[in-house]
Amino acid sequence: MTAKFYVSANEVAERAGVSRSAVSRTFTPGASVSPETRRRVMEAADALGYHVNHLARGLMRNESGIVCLIVSEVATPYRSALLSMLTQKLQNAGKVAMLVNTDRSDGSVDRALKQAIRYRADASIIMSGLPDKSITQLCLKNGQRLVLINRDDDQVGALRINLDDYEAGSKIVTAFLRAGCRRLAFANSEAGTPSLMARERGFIDAAKRLGLDVVVERFGWTGYEAGQVLARRLLTREERPDGVFCATDLLACGFMDTARREFSVVIPEQLCVAGFDNIEQAAWKSYELTTFAQPVEDIATEAVRWLDAGPSHDTNRVQLHADFVWRSSIRAG
Repeated sequence: MTAKFYVSANEVAERAGVSRSAVSRTFTPGASVSPETRRRVMEAADALGYHVNHLARGLMRNESGIVCLIVSEVATPYRSALLSMLTQKLQNAGKVAMLVNTDRSDGSVDRALKQAIRYRADASIIMSGLPDKSITQLCLKNGQRLVLINRDDDQVGALRINLDDYEAGSKIVTAFLRAGCRRLAFANSEAGTPSLMARERGFIDAAKRLGLDVVVERFGWTGYEAGQVLARRLLTREERPDGVFCATDLLACGFMDTARREFSVVIPEQLCVAGFDNIEQAAWKSYELTTFAQPVEDIATEAVRWLDAGPSHDTNRVQLHADFVWRSSIRAG
């Protein structure tokens, strides 16, 4: 079995016939090196398969360039879209993303995060409201910079990025009323994350101000199957709702499919449905779902911009807007 090895800068210097410092200058942006020296070093590096050890170089400056992405529900369309955008932005900024999946509760999360800390990760981005707050404390205790997305942790020195979820819940009530809906319901999961609960509160409060009650049902995690169960619960009620706001698009997709197949409900003529996230599936002809668009690129841009700006001891907050996207799952008023 052939041993694995890495080409050193000294080997490149020897092959190119230059000093070790000349190799270092060649691979340091902005450093002074003659065209001829650069040519010889690059040819030697290419022939030997040499790559700069950025981790070792970064640790000399007490930086690794590693950013942990701490996330749950990785497979859901919204979360995967945000992961894709964040990794793209981080790579463009010269950083390396390390994924820590928090879907399991068997100790693997703590082990993965401690492993990342041993690799001297500079920062962590917590991408959902599900991971326990002790995780944020562990990150801060180990000197990491911290970005919190859709969470309510009030951590000094961290950046909090939230959406106007409460306002979205309020706005959709008006859309239902214009469509003639008066029996409203909110379909939620049992995750209880800050963003989901803010949408629920905004919806209920707006309805109450107009003298309307809201039936609330919660079930399971925030996925397609939960939407199916929630449809069965709400559509078997003696007084069936005629307007349902689902906490996410994925819930709404499961809800709509079940309403049509098992209850022969015609959408939007008999039932109006709205969701949240504007996932790819929301625009499919089978759903044409009215929803709110998560500003995925803006979230990623704000997170990476803040990490690039350097340490801060203040509590930083950014609130972003989720645009309303009208489609045919709600009747035109």
